[in-house]
Amino acid sequence: MGSQVWCFIAIFTLIATGESRKTTDQTCHSNDLRGLLSFKAAIRSDDSGRLEKWIGYGCCKWEGISCNNTTGRVTQINLPGFFTSSDDSPVQTSMNGHLSPSITLLSSLEVIDLSGLTGLTGYIPPSIGFRLPKLRKLSLFGNKLEGRLPESIGKLFNLEVMYLHENSFSSTLPESLGNLKSLRFLDLHSNGYAGVIPDCISNLRNLETLNLQNNFLSHIPANIGDLQALKELDLSNNSLRGRIPSSITKLKSISVIYLNNNLLEGEIPQPFSSDQMSALRFLRLNDNLLMGSIPDSLGYLTSLERVSLANNKFEGPIPASLGNLRSLTELYINGNRLSGQIPSSLGQLSQLLILNISNNMIQEPLPQEMASLRNLQTLDLSFNRLNLSSIPYWLLKLPSLSQIHLASCRIQGELTEYLQSIPRSLQVIDFSDNNLTGNMPALIGSLTELYLLNLAGNSLVGQIPSTISNLVNLGVIDLRSNKLEGSVHRVFDIQTRFGGGSLTYIDFSDNRFWTGIEQIGTGMQQDIQYLNLSHNFLKGGIPTSIGTLGSMQSLDLSYNNIESELPPIIGECNFLGEAEAAEELFYR
Repeated sequence: MGSQVWCFIAIFTLIATGESRKTTDQTCHSNDLRGLLSFKAAIRSDDSGRLEKWIGYGCCKWEGISCNNTTGRVTQINLPGFFTSSDDSPVQTSMNGHLSPSITLLSSLEVIDLSGLTGLTGYIPPSIGFRLPKLRKLSLFGNKLEGRLPESIGKLFNLEVMYLHENSFSSTLPESLGNLKSLRFLDLHSNGYAGVIPDCISNLRNLETLNLQNNFLSHIPANIGDLQALKELDLSNNSLRGRIPSSITKLKSISVIYLNNNLLEGEIPQPFSSDQMSALRFLRLNDNLLMGSIPDSLGYLTSLERVSLANNKFEGPIPASLGNLRSLTELYINGNRLSGQIPSSLGQLSQLLILNISNNMIQEPLPQEMASLRNLQTLDLSFNRLNLSSIPYWLLKLPSLSQIHLASCRIQGELTEYLQSIPRSLQVIDFSDNNLTGNMPALIGSLTELYLLNLAGNSLVGQIPSTISNLVNLGVIDLRSNKLEGSVHRVFDIQTRFGGGSLTYIDFSDNRFWTGIEQIGTGMQQDIQYLNLSHNFLKGGIPTSIGTLGSMQSLDLSYNNIESELPPIIGECNFLGEAEAAEELFYR
């Protein structure tokens, strides 16, 4: 008798399972089918071809659709613009059309991924929070959606991920966001949201990422520090005003803080111990209105790798405690009002790759300890109150140096002696606005990695050496306001590794050149965008070859001795405006 009962149960289970699979395989729930077909009907084009395969009633077999095996209800719509094909190759596609509100008929949805389709318009259905209670992920980024975030969004109590960035959403953020207690990732960047960030955002105690950058938001909640799970905070490129809330130092899990490019004022909130924000790796507060001194307590944040405090109103000395940041790779404190000397403790930053202290009021001497920065690639000390007289030998011998910016550091002596000492691998040299003398030496042609050469505002004499033609990677050359003479043609003889050439910017103005104008447009450098040869003694006529420079945006040959007749090709040059303005540009 017992065996018969078990046999009956087994047969019944097989029948029930078969019927369930038959239902799942062959038919859709009527609401799901109606919602999906309405979604499809609202799409005018789909270059991925996925929607054209939505045929019949078995929607659970349709590409991009997943269903619950038991109920047969649709649980996921995965139709991102960027996906991996069956042969594991990346595919980028688009859809054009609008987001049908009928998507809310699929009441068992847990995942909606319609990201990166680029041409999807419309708005988020106002009833989304009432109709899709099981939703865990809402990803609609990279489209053309607009309107406001509906108040009902706060009813999505199971929502963990919301990616709505790179759309055209606007208005204010709803207070109901504070109800999304399960939310872990919130990304609304690059939209048109305005007004304050609601205080209720601090209720999201499971939030790990908050990205609201590139909107028009105006206020940081005072209790932002309550987000104890927060790892990444990006509020950059908004209209944030007022002070940075002191509670921000309570974010014990924080790794990234980006508050740059706002209108924030006051001092930097200070951590009071090494236990606060101990995981912080990336800090960007640049381009605000912050003031006061850079706090010594910044030295507590020993996990920091990149710090930018540039373009604010910080005053006082550079704190010696920055030498404790042994993991630091990039430090930007340029564009402030910092004074005093560079602390010797910065020589302890053995991992440092980029150091920018330009545009402050720093004075000499440079600490010898900086010679220990053997990984330093970029150094910018320009436009301070440094009176270096000469460039320290140890600085020129830093083994990893690829960019050196020492503009307006009152450097004296002949250019040759400095070029003899620098690494051949240098890519950027900016010695502008100093007191350098002598010729441009032939050895400059050995700096074959050079991309930018700025020697403007010195007292260099003689001619441009022929070896300059070896600088096949040169993109920018600025020799204005010197006493150079002879021909300008050498720069047009620079070789290139690829079609069009690398050179885009040439400024030889305010020198004593008298010839070489006939070479403009000849040679391999055809992508020049800016050419200034004004305030020289150039003679002759403008060559017809100038018409080959199709990328030219600015050309100034004024204040020379150029013949008054313009070649006909000038009229076809798209970089010139009115003919009258053009004549003034060439001859005034």
